[in-house]
Amino acid sequence: MGSPAAERTFTTVSTTEHLTRVNSWNGWDPLRHTIVGRATGTVVQAPEAAVRRDFPEDGFPLGTYGPMPEEMTAEANEQLDNFAEMLRRRGIRVDRPTPLDFTQQVHTPDWTHDSMFGCMPPRDVLITVGTEILEATMSYRSRWFEYLCYRPLLQSLFEDDPAMRWEAAPKPRLTDASYHEDFWDYYNTLSTEDQLDRVARHDLVLTEEEPLFDAADIARFGKDLFVQLSLVTNRKGHDWLQRHFPDLRVHAVTSTNTHPLHLDSTWVPLRPGLVLHCGERLADDELMKYFHLNDWEVVEAVQPVSWEHLPRLSFCSPWLAANMFNIDQNTICVEEKEVRIAEQLSSLGFEIVPVPFRAVGPFGGGLHCSTVDIEREGGMEDYFPRRSGRF
Repeated sequence: MGSPAAERTFTTVSTTEHLTRVNSWNGWDPLRHTIVGRATGTVVQAPEAAVRRDFPEDGFPLGTYGPMPEEMTAEANEQLDNFAEMLRRRGIRVDRPTPLDFTQQVHTPDWTHDSMFGCMPPRDVLITVGTEILEATMSYRSRWFEYLCYRPLLQSLFEDDPAMRWEAAPKPRLTDASYHEDFWDYYNTLSTEDQLDRVARHDLVLTEEEPLFDAADIARFGKDLFVQLSLVTNRKGHDWLQRHFPDLRVHAVTSTNTHPLHLDSTWVPLRPGLVLHCGERLADDELMKYFHLNDWEVVEAVQPVSWEHLPRLSFCSPWLAANMFNIDQNTICVEEKEVRIAEQLSSLGFEIVPVPFRAVGPFGGGLHCSTVDIEREGGMEDYFPRRSGRF
């Protein structure tokens, strides 16, 4: 056996050799193959230590749970289907997950939970790094089995592409020891200053009992991966990712967000040398210095428009407006009503593809959340040749 680093050599396979190829190092190289999620069967989750849903005005007060309204599901699926078809018309291969019965009670030897969630946001569960697709641990009991929605597709990719690496992070036990008891009862009573102090120290709902992370807390920049410590990703999760990708630089980051949950509306790579950030969730000084030292322009996103009045049953913030999806480094899909961000990106030289997607938000996110790259052209590049501080 060779060294771990030697064993994990990343490769790029010529498209002339195999019709199916897993290969993606960033979110801006030309897209050839992606997953688009489905809203079918999504439920408002039963309460658990990690998350609570409270929509009293929409029929789901705290402690209740059940299927999303049929008319909302139908509208979301229509927008997802239209998005998938638009990508296909551009010559991009699109695959879809296989929904489960998300209303069912689920069990492990350690716990029983009264519901699952859904499969609209595959970005939460899967991440492609080079020729590898990695299944995240997940930190909600309601999402523990969600990986099963993608297993038929992953099995097919594995059979069709001999260079694909199919990996799964250790499935967590998610016992009570993985959570701070009654976290939400006291956290929501704290001042904003105290909450931000807890975020900076990463003293949130998760303990360090075991490695936990969602894939959507990882931003890919070639040789550098940025991992947000959040309500669903802990330090041990970051540590596991560092060990898993020994040839890459895997950085832990935080921002001034009182409820950090996934990085792809906070720190958004647009193309080499340009990143968009949410001005209400400021990155720490060391991260900003690292980007500037390596000649990256950091642009503050303009205020959202349509998400100022969120759809019913939505647990997303207005900054879902920044949850965009690149077709290539010159072409970006943006929710059709987000005209301010579209105009900002146009001024930066991008072609904007407006996509109706507002109905999808209550099912777990925006355009980026609803996708996972399977293949983009290009290989692994080092966009940060200079070191700075902890980076």
